[in-house]
Amino acid sequence: MSTPSEMAETNRLEAFSDGVFAIAITLLVLELHAPELEEGEHLWAGLVNEWPQFAAYLVSFAILGIMWVNHHSMFRQIQRADRGLMFLNLLLLLWVTLLPFPTSLFAEHLKDTSVDGHVAAAVYSTTLTLAAIAFSLIWWYVLRHNLVEHTMSKAQIRMSLVRYSVGTVIYAAAIGVSFVSPRLTLLIVFLLALYYGFEQVRTRGETA
Repeated sequence: MSTPSEMAETNRLEAFSDGVFAIAITLLVLELHAPELEEGEHLWAGLVNEWPQFAAYLVSFAILGIMWVNHHSMFRQIQRADRGLMFLNLLLLLWVTLLPFPTSLFAEHLKDTSVDGHVAAAVYSTTLTLAAIAFSLIWWYVLRHNLVEHTMSKAQIRMSLVRYSVGTVIYAAAIGVSFVSPRLTLLIVFLLALYYGFEQVRTRGETA
């Protein structure tokens, strides 16, 4: 366990993370392009035909946005950071920065009924699963190493970990669903984003 002299305030870690989230969200929108119209095709029809691009963008934007909000809520309660926490935070940011790629891949193959569509959906849901695991690991680590600014009972700790684990398990299940229906996968991960929109980390003074 790190000594007090090896620990640091979380300001720099949070600022760096905010920048990474901002870049990842910006990269998402760069994948949106004007439709290539066939001869005689109207713009409105072309835009409607591009719905997979917009759907994948909106879902990934919601996921990254809610992830950023929860990251802020979590670090609002973390008093100090050690090397372990920094590396776990980098692990989370690894999947955050990767997300624009599987989003683009998923959007491109969302209407594809071949195996390519299922593989694209699986890559997308796998990336989200790994991000969810990293998020849970951060919270588990700060509780285990007493890096939060308040004390929690064992029941509160257990409940907060369960809240994270439920979403992570469903993300993992979405990988299997990817080989059944890519569109259903997109719906599941969107509903999970809404689930994580409710604060999973209880602030001090709240009961589990």
